[in-house]
Amino acid sequence: MRLRRSELSTPGSNERMMAKAAASEADLVFLDLEDAVAPNQKDEARGKVIRALRELDWGRKTRAVRINGLETIHFYKDLIEVVEQAGDCLDIIIVPKIKGPQDVHVADTLLTQIEGRLGLKQRIGLEVLIEEVEAMITVEAIAKASGRLEALIFGPGDYSASQGIKLFGVGAGSLAGASADVGDIWFYARNKIIIAARAAGLDMIDGPYANFGNPDGYRQEAMRACMLGASGKWAIHPSQIALANELFSPTPQEVDQARKLFAAYEEAKAKGQGAVALEGVMVDEALARILKATLHKAELIGM
Repeated sequence: MRLRRSELSTPGSNERMMAKAAASEADLVFLDLEDAVAPNQKDEARGKVIRALRELDWGRKTRAVRINGLETIHFYKDLIEVVEQAGDCLDIIIVPKIKGPQDVHVADTLLTQIEGRLGLKQRIGLEVLIEEVEAMITVEAIAKASGRLEALIFGPGDYSASQGIKLFGVGAGSLAGASADVGDIWFYARNKIIIAARAAGLDMIDGPYANFGNPDGYRQEAMRACMLGASGKWAIHPSQIALANELFSPTPQEVDQARKLFAAYEEAKAKGQGAVALEGVMVDEALARILKATLHKAELIGM
């Protein structure tokens, strides 16, 4: 289990930004070889990413790389070169534009072969982006396609293009995926991905909020995802890290109350009782599951 409140996107072509990302407070940093890198800089960026993974001090952060998609000419070199040269300094490969479980199988098979040949002791996990309509249709199968999978990520930008959503025609909140006129246009997509992820024992990560100069908009979108059960959200700018870490963390007061209520429930259960009332709250098995999840996240955070 990893902490994924904030996943910071960092261009793999920018050494200065990668160094800043390594020193940030993000739970996970992914060095991006896909959208953040121009086509004529892909090979050079791959080398910079490998050096950054090997040479920078990442502390306790989860280290990830977003490679290019399977339908590009860069996919195989991204996966093979990054893992062969920096696999012992890497935790996660992020695969974009997944269309079905077969795409997950390809990435899984290649990783298995590389790890076996190199004798890597730590298995590299996978996160995949749900950003195509084909993926949305098969998201349940994708979520169960590999034991390496750790999280599904919703990518609203490319998904908008895939479905033909007119982001710039729905009001002032279009960059966030919401407006006063049409409400939360991502509710169905987020909810479906979260349900598929949870059914498979995975995390769900909400994708980027493009207008990084609007912290209130970021907060609103993060809260929408959090309320549905997302584990965290992307940050495309360092200013969004603290917001994500705050919004996807329980407060100290919530943790204290959860500990108190869960302890009371465990005590009641030991006495053969199915529920217990404490401080005006009825704690039964259903609430106990929610409390346990809160306490688990608090433990990961170190609260």
